[in-house]
Amino acid sequence: MTAIFAMVRKDLILYLNDKRALMLNLLMPIVLAAFFGSLFGGAGGGNNSKLEIGLVQQDSSVIGRKIGDALKADSTLQVTELSQQEAQDKVRAGKLMVAVVIPAGFGDAAGQSLFQPGSKPQLPLYYDPSQTTVLAMVKGLLTQHVMQGVTGEVMGGASGSKFTDASLKQLEEVPASDDKEALLGLLGGLKKYQEHEASKVESQRTVASGGGLTVPFTTREEALSSGPKYNAYAHAFAGMGVQFILFMGIDVGISILLARRMGIWNRLLAAPITMTQVLLSRALSGALIAAALMVAIFACAMLIFKVEITNVAGFALVVVAFALMTASFGLLIAAFGKTPEAARGLATFATLILVMLGGAWVPTFVFPGWMQQLTLVVPTRWAVDGLDAMTWRGLGMDVALQTAGVQLAFAVVFGALAIWRFRAQTR
Repeated sequence: MTAIFAMVRKDLILYLNDKRALMLNLLMPIVLAAFFGSLFGGAGGGNNSKLEIGLVQQDSSVIGRKIGDALKADSTLQVTELSQQEAQDKVRAGKLMVAVVIPAGFGDAAGQSLFQPGSKPQLPLYYDPSQTTVLAMVKGLLTQHVMQGVTGEVMGGASGSKFTDASLKQLEEVPASDDKEALLGLLGGLKKYQEHEASKVESQRTVASGGGLTVPFTTREEALSSGPKYNAYAHAFAGMGVQFILFMGIDVGISILLARRMGIWNRLLAAPITMTQVLLSRALSGALIAAALMVAIFACAMLIFKVEITNVAGFALVVVAFALMTASFGLLIAAFGKTPEAARGLATFATLILVMLGGAWVPTFVFPGWMQQLTLVVPTRWAVDGLDAMTWRGLGMDVALQTAGVQLAFAVVFGALAIWRFRAQTR
Protein backbone atom coordinates (compact mmCIF):
# COMPACT_ATOMS: atom_id res chain seq x y z
CA MET A 1 0.00 0.00 0.00
CA THR A 2 2.94 2.35 0.60
CA ALA A 3 3.85 2.15 -3.08
CA ILE A 4 0.28 2.94 -4.07
CA PHE A 5 0.13 5.96 -1.76
CA ALA A 6 3.46 7.20 -3.11
CA MET A 7 2.26 6.99 -6.71
CA VAL A 8 -1.04 8.65 -5.84
CA ARG A 9 0.87 11.49 -4.18
CA LYS A 10 3.09 11.82 -7.25
CA ASP A 11 0.06 12.02 -9.58
CA LEU A 12 -1.59 14.68 -7.43
CA ILE A 13 1.56 16.82 -7.33
CA LEU A 14 2.00 16.57 -11.11
CA TYR A 15 -1.63 17.55 -11.68
CA LEU A 16 -1.50 20.53 -9.33
CA ASN A 17 1.72 21.75 -10.94
CA ASP A 18 0.00 21.85 -14.35
CA LYS A 19 -1.73 25.20 -13.86
CA ARG A 20 -3.23 25.28 -17.35
CA ALA A 21 -4.99 21.93 -16.93
CA LEU A 22 -6.15 22.93 -13.46
CA MET A 23 -7.67 26.18 -14.73
CA LEU A 24 -9.30 24.39 -17.69
CA ASN A 25 -10.93 21.75 -15.51
CA LEU A 26 -12.00 24.15 -12.76
CA LEU A 27 -12.64 27.54 -14.35
CA MET A 28 -14.28 26.51 -17.64
CA PRO A 29 -17.18 24.53 -16.11
CA ILE A 30 -17.92 27.44 -13.78
CA VAL A 31 -17.98 29.95 -16.65
CA LEU A 32 -20.12 27.74 -18.92
CA ALA A 33 -22.45 26.75 -16.08
CA ALA A 34 -23.06 30.42 -15.32
CA PHE A 35 -23.81 31.03 -19.00
CA PHE A 36 -26.25 28.14 -19.39
CA GLY A 37 -27.88 28.90 -16.05
CA SER A 38 -28.56 32.49 -17.09
CA LEU A 39 -29.68 31.29 -20.53
CA PHE A 40 -32.46 29.30 -18.88
CA GLY A 41 -33.44 32.25 -16.73
CA GLY A 42 -31.63 31.40 -13.52
CA ALA A 43 -34.94 30.31 -12.00
CA GLY A 44 -36.96 28.94 -14.88
CA GLY A 45 -36.41 26.35 -17.39
CA GLY A 46 -39.22 22.89 -23.61
CA ASN A 47 -40.17 19.73 -24.86
CA ASN A 48 -40.59 18.39 -28.29
CA SER A 49 -42.62 15.52 -29.59
CA LYS A 50 -45.50 14.76 -27.18
CA LEU A 51 -45.75 16.58 -23.89
CA GLU A 52 -46.26 14.17 -21.01
CA ILE A 53 -48.84 15.53 -18.58
CA GLY A 54 -51.05 14.14 -15.84
CA LEU A 55 -54.82 14.57 -15.65
CA VAL A 56 -56.83 14.53 -12.44
CA GLN A 57 -60.46 14.13 -13.60
CA GLN A 58 -62.70 15.07 -10.67
CA ASP A 59 -65.54 16.60 -12.68
CA SER A 60 -68.13 14.19 -14.12
CA SER A 61 -70.22 16.85 -15.84
CA VAL A 62 -70.64 16.85 -19.62
CA ILE A 63 -68.26 19.79 -20.06
CA GLY A 64 -65.72 18.34 -17.63
CA ARG A 65 -65.65 15.03 -19.50
CA LYS A 66 -65.39 16.80 -22.85
CA ILE A 67 -62.34 18.74 -21.68
CA GLY A 68 -60.66 15.61 -20.35
CA ASP A 69 -61.39 13.64 -23.53
CA ALA A 70 -60.11 16.51 -25.69
CA LEU A 71 -56.83 16.61 -23.77
CA LYS A 72 -56.40 12.84 -24.19
CA ALA A 73 -57.12 13.10 -27.92
CA ASP A 74 -54.70 15.99 -28.50
CA SER A 75 -51.88 14.80 -30.77
CA THR A 76 -49.33 16.97 -28.97
CA LEU A 77 -50.05 15.52 -25.53
CA GLN A 78 -49.48 12.20 -23.83
CA VAL A 79 -51.99 12.18 -20.99
CA THR A 80 -51.94 9.86 -17.99
CA GLU A 81 -54.98 9.91 -15.72
CA LEU A 82 -54.00 9.95 -12.05
CA SER A 83 -55.37 10.66 -8.62
CA GLN A 84 -54.57 14.07 -7.15
CA GLN A 85 -52.03 12.62 -4.73
CA GLU A 86 -50.32 10.58 -7.46
CA ALA A 87 -50.11 13.64 -9.68
CA GLN A 88 -48.56 15.73 -6.92
CA ASP A 89 -46.05 13.02 -6.02
CA LYS A 90 -44.94 12.51 -9.64
CA VAL A 91 -44.53 16.24 -10.29
CA ARG A 92 -42.69 16.72 -7.02
CA ALA A 93 -40.27 13.87 -7.87
CA GLY A 94 -39.60 15.24 -11.36
CA LYS A 95 -41.30 12.27 -13.08
CA LEU A 96 -44.05 14.42 -14.60
CA MET A 97 -43.77 17.91 -16.05
CA VAL A 98 -47.31 19.22 -15.58
CA ALA A 99 -50.54 17.87 -14.10
CA VAL A 100 -53.98 19.38 -14.84
CA VAL A 101 -56.78 19.10 -12.30
CA ILE A 102 -60.39 19.41 -13.49
CA PRO A 103 -62.13 19.95 -10.14
CA ALA A 104 -65.67 18.85 -9.38
CA GLY A 105 -68.26 21.34 -10.59
CA PHE A 106 -65.87 23.06 -12.98
CA GLY A 107 -67.91 22.36 -16.11
CA ASP A 108 -71.13 23.88 -14.81
CA ALA A 109 -69.32 26.86 -13.32
CA ALA A 110 -67.41 27.51 -16.57
CA GLY A 111 -70.60 27.32 -18.63
CA GLN A 112 -72.38 29.80 -16.38
CA SER A 113 -69.44 32.24 -16.42
CA LEU A 114 -69.01 32.29 -20.21
CA PHE A 115 -71.07 35.47 -20.65
CA GLN A 116 -70.45 36.92 -17.21
CA PRO A 117 -67.64 39.13 -15.90
CA GLY A 118 -66.17 38.68 -12.46
CA SER A 119 -64.72 35.61 -10.79
CA LYS A 120 -64.13 32.49 -12.86
CA PRO A 121 -63.74 28.85 -11.82
CA GLN A 122 -60.14 27.75 -11.44
CA LEU A 123 -58.21 24.88 -12.98
CA PRO A 124 -55.31 23.93 -10.66
CA LEU A 125 -52.05 23.15 -12.47
CA TYR A 126 -49.17 21.37 -10.74
CA TYR A 127 -45.85 21.77 -12.49
CA ASP A 128 -42.17 20.98 -12.11
CA PRO A 129 -40.49 24.35 -11.44
CA SER A 130 -37.91 23.60 -14.13
CA GLN A 131 -40.69 23.30 -16.73
CA THR A 132 -42.05 26.83 -17.03
CA THR A 133 -41.88 26.69 -20.84
CA VAL A 134 -43.89 23.46 -20.90
CA LEU A 135 -46.36 25.01 -18.46
CA ALA A 136 -47.01 27.89 -20.86
CA MET A 137 -47.60 25.45 -23.73
CA VAL A 138 -50.02 23.36 -21.67
CA LYS A 139 -51.92 26.48 -20.61
CA GLY A 140 -52.34 27.46 -24.27
CA LEU A 141 -53.66 24.01 -25.23
CA LEU A 142 -55.87 23.96 -22.16
CA THR A 143 -57.43 27.29 -23.11
CA GLN A 144 -58.24 25.92 -26.55
CA HIS A 145 -59.90 22.74 -25.26
CA VAL A 146 -61.81 24.45 -22.46
CA MET A 147 -63.19 27.08 -24.83
CA GLN A 148 -64.20 24.39 -27.35
CA GLY A 149 -65.80 22.23 -24.67
CA VAL A 150 -67.65 25.07 -22.96
CA THR A 151 -68.86 26.91 -26.08
CA GLY A 152 -69.80 23.64 -27.79
CA GLU A 153 -72.01 22.63 -24.88
CA VAL A 154 -73.43 26.10 -24.25
CA MET A 155 -74.25 26.75 -27.90
CA GLY A 156 -75.83 23.41 -28.71
CA GLY A 157 -75.37 20.87 -25.98
CA ALA A 158 -77.95 19.40 -23.67
CA SER A 159 -76.99 21.85 -20.91
CA GLY A 160 -76.89 24.93 -23.13
CA SER A 161 -80.41 26.12 -22.39
CA LYS A 162 -79.78 25.93 -18.65
CA PHE A 163 -76.65 28.09 -18.93
CA THR A 164 -78.43 30.61 -21.17
CA ASP A 165 -81.38 30.96 -18.79
CA ALA A 166 -79.02 31.50 -15.86
CA SER A 167 -77.05 34.14 -17.77
CA LEU A 168 -80.22 35.98 -18.83
CA LYS A 169 -81.48 35.97 -15.26
CA GLN A 170 -78.22 37.44 -13.93
CA LEU A 171 -78.14 40.07 -16.71
CA GLU A 172 -81.49 41.40 -15.53
CA GLU A 173 -79.78 42.54 -12.32
CA VAL A 174 -76.99 44.41 -14.18
CA PRO A 175 -77.40 48.20 -14.65
CA ALA A 176 -78.45 49.27 -18.16
CA SER A 177 -75.59 49.77 -20.64
CA ASP A 178 -74.71 49.20 -24.28
CA ASP A 179 -72.87 46.01 -23.33
CA LYS A 180 -75.93 44.73 -21.49
CA GLU A 181 -78.17 45.35 -24.47
CA ALA A 182 -75.70 43.66 -26.80
CA LEU A 183 -75.44 40.63 -24.52
CA LEU A 184 -79.22 40.43 -24.15
CA GLY A 185 -79.53 40.42 -27.93
CA LEU A 186 -76.84 37.77 -28.27
CA LEU A 187 -78.30 35.55 -25.57
CA GLY A 188 -81.82 36.02 -26.90
CA GLY A 189 -80.69 34.88 -30.34
CA LEU A 190 -78.78 32.02 -28.77
CA LYS A 191 -81.88 30.98 -26.84
CA LYS A 192 -83.90 30.77 -30.08
CA TYR A 193 -81.09 28.80 -31.71
CA GLN A 194 -80.98 26.35 -28.80
CA GLU A 195 -84.70 25.83 -28.95
CA HIS A 196 -84.45 25.20 -32.69
CA GLU A 197 -81.61 22.71 -32.22
CA ALA A 198 -82.92 21.10 -29.05
CA SER A 199 -83.24 17.70 -30.67
CA LYS A 200 -79.57 17.57 -31.64
CA VAL A 201 -76.93 16.21 -29.30
CA GLU A 202 -73.99 18.04 -30.83
CA SER A 203 -73.83 21.34 -32.70
CA GLN A 204 -71.39 21.93 -35.55
CA ARG A 205 -71.66 25.68 -35.43
CA THR A 206 -69.00 27.83 -33.79
CA VAL A 207 -69.40 31.29 -32.34
CA ALA A 208 -66.64 33.88 -32.58
CA SER A 209 -65.58 35.37 -29.28
CA GLY A 210 -66.45 39.01 -28.80
CA GLY A 211 -69.46 41.09 -27.84
CA GLY A 212 -68.91 40.27 -24.18
CA LEU A 213 -67.66 36.66 -24.43
CA THR A 214 -64.87 35.98 -21.93
CA VAL A 215 -62.61 33.02 -21.17
CA PRO A 216 -64.73 31.00 -18.75
CA PHE A 217 -61.97 29.93 -16.37
CA THR A 218 -58.66 30.87 -14.79
CA THR A 219 -55.69 28.68 -13.89
CA ARG A 220 -53.94 28.36 -10.57
CA GLU A 221 -50.35 27.20 -10.99
CA GLU A 222 -48.49 25.47 -8.17
CA ALA A 223 -44.81 24.56 -8.50
CA LEU A 224 -44.07 21.26 -6.75
CA SER A 225 -40.61 20.19 -5.65
CA SER A 226 -39.26 18.40 -2.59
CA GLY A 227 -36.32 20.79 -2.50
CA PRO A 228 -35.82 24.54 -2.37
CA LYS A 229 -37.01 27.02 -4.97
CA TYR A 230 -35.84 25.94 -8.41
CA ASN A 231 -32.45 27.32 -9.40
CA ALA A 232 -31.38 26.68 -13.01
CA TYR A 233 -27.75 27.20 -12.01
CA ALA A 234 -27.89 23.92 -10.05
CA HIS A 235 -28.51 21.90 -13.21
CA ALA A 236 -26.06 23.98 -15.23
CA PHE A 237 -23.25 23.39 -12.72
CA ALA A 238 -24.07 19.66 -12.60
CA GLY A 239 -23.86 19.40 -16.39
CA MET A 240 -20.73 21.47 -16.87
CA GLY A 241 -19.01 19.80 -13.92
CA VAL A 242 -19.68 16.34 -15.33
CA GLN A 243 -18.44 17.40 -18.77
CA PHE A 244 -15.13 18.91 -17.79
CA ILE A 245 -14.30 16.34 -15.16
CA LEU A 246 -14.77 13.65 -17.82
CA PHE A 247 -12.27 15.58 -19.92
CA MET A 248 -9.90 15.32 -16.95
CA GLY A 249 -10.53 11.56 -17.05
CA ILE A 250 -9.30 11.56 -20.63
CA ASP A 251 -6.05 13.10 -19.38
CA VAL A 252 -5.67 10.21 -16.92
CA GLY A 253 -5.75 7.75 -19.81
CA ILE A 254 -3.54 9.84 -22.11
CA SER A 255 -0.91 10.18 -19.37
CA ILE A 256 -0.64 6.38 -19.20
CA LEU A 257 -0.21 6.16 -22.99
CA LEU A 258 2.49 8.84 -22.85
CA ALA A 259 4.22 6.95 -20.04
CA ARG A 260 4.23 3.81 -22.19
CA ARG A 261 5.65 5.71 -25.16
CA MET A 262 8.49 7.18 -23.07
CA GLY A 263 9.33 3.86 -21.37
CA ILE A 264 8.21 5.04 -17.92
CA TRP A 265 5.52 2.37 -17.84
CA ASN A 266 8.00 -0.45 -18.28
CA ARG A 267 10.23 0.98 -15.55
CA LEU A 268 7.25 1.11 -13.17
CA LEU A 269 6.41 -2.52 -13.90
CA ALA A 270 10.06 -3.47 -13.35
CA ALA A 271 9.79 -2.15 -9.77
CA PRO A 272 8.57 -4.45 -6.97
CA ILE A 273 4.91 -3.59 -7.60
CA THR A 274 2.25 -5.27 -9.70
CA MET A 275 0.44 -3.86 -12.70
CA THR A 276 -2.80 -3.95 -10.71
CA GLN A 277 -1.23 -1.70 -8.08
CA VAL A 278 -0.09 0.76 -10.73
CA LEU A 279 -3.55 0.88 -12.28
CA LEU A 280 -5.21 1.16 -8.88
CA SER A 281 -2.98 4.08 -7.93
CA ARG A 282 -3.85 5.89 -11.18
CA ALA A 283 -7.54 5.25 -10.60
CA LEU A 284 -7.41 6.51 -7.01
CA SER A 285 -5.47 9.65 -7.87
CA GLY A 286 -7.81 10.37 -10.76
CA ALA A 287 -10.86 9.81 -8.54
CA LEU A 288 -9.47 12.13 -5.84
CA ILE A 289 -8.87 14.87 -8.38
CA ALA A 290 -12.35 14.41 -9.90
CA ALA A 291 -14.06 14.51 -6.52
CA ALA A 292 -12.09 17.59 -5.42
CA LEU A 293 -12.94 19.39 -8.65
CA MET A 294 -16.66 18.66 -8.30
CA VAL A 295 -16.68 19.87 -4.70
CA ALA A 296 -14.84 23.06 -5.71
CA ILE A 297 -17.24 23.68 -8.61
CA PHE A 298 -20.31 23.33 -6.38
CA ALA A 299 -18.71 25.40 -3.65
CA CYS A 300 -18.52 28.22 -6.19
CA ALA A 301 -22.12 27.54 -7.21
CA MET A 302 -23.25 27.80 -3.60
CA LEU A 303 -21.30 30.95 -2.78
CA ILE A 304 -22.00 32.96 -5.95
CA PHE A 305 -25.20 31.55 -7.48
CA LYS A 306 -27.05 30.47 -4.30
CA VAL A 307 -27.27 26.80 -5.28
CA GLU A 308 -28.39 24.69 -2.31
CA ILE A 309 -27.28 21.15 -1.53
CA THR A 310 -30.24 19.63 0.27
CA ASN A 311 -28.71 16.23 1.03
CA VAL A 312 -24.99 16.50 1.85
CA ALA A 313 -24.47 12.78 2.45
CA GLY A 314 -26.28 11.89 -0.76
CA PHE A 315 -24.35 14.53 -2.68
CA ALA A 316 -21.05 13.12 -1.37
CA LEU A 317 -22.10 9.60 -2.40
CA VAL A 318 -23.02 10.70 -5.93
CA VAL A 319 -19.76 12.68 -6.28
CA VAL A 320 -17.61 9.75 -5.11
CA ALA A 321 -19.39 7.35 -7.47
CA PHE A 322 -18.97 9.75 -10.39
CA ALA A 323 -15.29 10.28 -9.53
CA LEU A 324 -14.62 6.53 -9.56
CA MET A 325 -16.52 6.16 -12.84
CA THR A 326 -14.44 8.97 -14.35
CA ALA A 327 -11.18 7.38 -13.23
CA SER A 328 -12.14 3.96 -14.61
CA PHE A 329 -13.18 5.66 -17.86
CA GLY A 330 -9.64 7.06 -18.08
CA LEU A 331 -8.15 3.60 -17.56
CA LEU A 332 -10.41 2.24 -20.31
CA ILE A 333 -9.10 4.89 -22.71
CA ALA A 334 -5.51 3.93 -21.89
CA ALA A 335 -6.22 0.22 -22.23
CA PHE A 336 -7.74 0.42 -25.70
CA GLY A 337 -5.86 3.45 -27.06
CA LYS A 338 -2.92 2.78 -29.35
CA THR A 339 -1.33 6.22 -29.46
CA PRO A 340 -1.97 9.35 -27.34
CA GLU A 341 -3.04 11.34 -30.40
CA ALA A 342 -5.53 8.77 -31.72
CA ALA A 343 -6.88 7.98 -28.26
CA ARG A 344 -7.44 11.66 -27.43
CA GLY A 345 -9.51 12.24 -30.59
CA LEU A 346 -11.71 9.18 -30.07
CA ALA A 347 -12.06 9.79 -26.34
CA THR A 348 -13.05 13.42 -26.87
CA PHE A 349 -15.72 12.37 -29.34
CA ALA A 350 -17.03 9.67 -26.99
CA THR A 351 -17.09 12.13 -24.09
CA LEU A 352 -19.05 14.71 -26.06
CA ILE A 353 -21.63 12.03 -26.95
CA LEU A 354 -21.84 10.97 -23.31
CA VAL A 355 -22.39 14.49 -21.98
CA MET A 356 -24.87 15.31 -24.75
CA LEU A 357 -27.02 12.22 -24.10
CA GLY A 358 -26.56 12.55 -20.36
CA GLY A 359 -28.34 15.92 -20.25
CA ALA A 360 -25.26 17.94 -19.39
CA TRP A 361 -25.85 20.51 -22.13
CA VAL A 362 -29.63 20.46 -22.37
CA PRO A 363 -31.91 18.76 -19.81
CA THR A 364 -33.09 15.33 -20.95
CA PHE A 365 -36.74 16.31 -20.67
CA VAL A 366 -36.45 18.09 -24.04
CA PHE A 367 -35.45 14.80 -25.71
CA PRO A 368 -38.00 12.65 -27.56
CA GLY A 369 -39.46 9.86 -25.43
CA TRP A 370 -37.45 7.09 -27.10
CA MET A 371 -34.22 9.00 -26.57
CA GLN A 372 -35.02 9.58 -22.91
CA GLN A 373 -35.27 5.79 -22.50
CA LEU A 374 -32.03 5.30 -24.44
CA THR A 375 -30.10 7.61 -22.14
CA LEU A 376 -30.78 5.34 -19.17
CA VAL A 377 -27.79 3.24 -20.36
CA VAL A 378 -25.53 6.32 -20.37
CA PRO A 379 -23.54 6.77 -17.13
CA THR A 380 -23.51 10.57 -17.38
CA ARG A 381 -27.34 10.61 -17.27
CA TRP A 382 -27.19 9.07 -13.81
CA ALA A 383 -24.48 11.48 -12.70
CA VAL A 384 -26.44 14.56 -13.75
CA ASP A 385 -29.72 13.20 -12.38
CA GLY A 386 -28.03 12.34 -9.10
CA LEU A 387 -26.57 15.82 -8.69
CA ASP A 388 -29.95 17.39 -9.57
CA ALA A 389 -31.67 15.16 -7.03
CA MET A 390 -29.30 16.19 -4.25
CA THR A 391 -29.60 19.92 -5.00
CA TRP A 392 -32.75 21.63 -6.24
CA ARG A 393 -34.99 18.54 -6.40
CA GLY A 394 -34.35 17.77 -2.74
CA LEU A 395 -34.81 14.01 -3.07
CA GLY A 396 -33.70 11.45 -0.50
CA MET A 397 -30.97 8.87 -0.02
CA ASP A 398 -32.89 6.25 -2.02
CA VAL A 399 -32.30 8.29 -5.18
CA ALA A 400 -28.67 8.93 -4.20
CA LEU A 401 -28.11 5.20 -3.71
CA GLN A 402 -29.77 4.39 -7.03
CA THR A 403 -27.83 6.93 -9.12
CA ALA A 404 -24.55 6.23 -7.33
CA GLY A 405 -25.06 2.48 -7.64
CA VAL A 406 -25.50 2.66 -11.41
CA GLN A 407 -22.35 4.78 -11.73
CA LEU A 408 -20.38 2.37 -9.57
CA ALA A 409 -21.58 -0.49 -11.77
CA PHE A 410 -20.22 1.34 -14.82
CA ALA A 411 -16.97 1.98 -12.92
CA VAL A 412 -16.60 -1.75 -12.20
CA VAL A 413 -17.29 -2.67 -15.83
CA PHE A 414 -14.86 -0.05 -17.18
CA GLY A 415 -12.19 -1.04 -14.67
CA ALA A 416 -12.56 -4.77 -15.33
CA LEU A 417 -12.31 -4.24 -19.08
CA ALA A 418 -9.22 -2.07 -18.62
CA ILE A 419 -7.43 -4.60 -16.39
CA TRP A 420 -8.31 -7.45 -18.76
CA ARG A 421 -6.94 -5.49 -21.71
CA PHE A 422 -3.72 -4.51 -19.95
CA ARG A 423 -3.07 -8.09 -18.87
CA ALA A 424 -3.75 -9.34 -22.39
CA GLN A 425 -1.21 -6.84 -23.76
CA THR A 426 1.54 -7.96 -21.34
CA ARG A 427 1.31 -11.66 -22.20
